[in-house]
Amino acid sequence: MKKVTFKASAKVPEAVSDDLMAALQAVAAMPDDAIDTSDPDAPEVLDWSGSTRGRFYRPVKIQKTLRIDADVVAFYEAQGPGYLTRMNRDLRAAMLRGLRRQRTVHAKKVESA
Repeated sequence: MKKVTFKASAKVPEAVSDDLMAALQAVAAMPDDAIDTSDPDAPEVLDWSGSTRGRFYRPVKIQKTLRIDADVVAFYEAQGPGYLTRMNRDLRAAMLRGLRRQRTVHAKKVESA
């Protein structure tokens, strides 16, 4: 599996005043726990009731070799482009059903014990 890394490139505008640059360098030299990150214009969000969990989550993909019956592949290919994505979606649905079933069986065992 290939590990993807990103390089953060700090772009400093050419017209940074000496005072601002000195302040930035002073903050950069401070330990993280000493930096005051409170901002009266951006109060802490305490109500997360309208939020959506996992909105930008994308599972990590890995490449594997998998032998699939010819008739199964033909079925998915006949549905048009994106057949591998549909196969992955169906496998994920089966996995989630299995996980839910396991949790249900485990919960029933705990209740009866």
